[in-house]
Amino acid sequence: MSDVTIAPQKVVRTGVTPSYTGTMLTTNVYVIRNTGRMILHFLKANAVDCDVTIQTPAKVIGIDVAELTVTVPASGGDKVIGPFPASIFNNGSGDLKFTMSDIDGVTVAALEI
Repeated sequence: MSDVTIAPQKVVRTGVTPSYTGTMLTTNVYVIRNTGRMILHFLKANAVDCDVTIQTPAKVIGIDVAELTVTVPASGGDKVIGPFPASIFNNGSGDLKFTMSDIDGVTVAALEI
């Protein structure tokens, strides 16, 4: 698996046109700098659902927090996920990481609100 960094876009009052990342691989881990105000917008054009798994490196009273898995529906799926509190979703470098079960027809925009 390779770590692939996605640059987030800042949402401003006057609006932002999201820039979507395509050409993804199921073997990659996607990494985004997370301030705790990050949302992810997934679009799915192919006929197979995509499960997005967001890592949760945090522990509560010594117990691992379960990873968050969200399904982006097939054929026109449109899913906004987040925000992601840094204390739960960030690794030691301040990054959020996620993987996907299916990448055909998937694009994602990382938006900081």
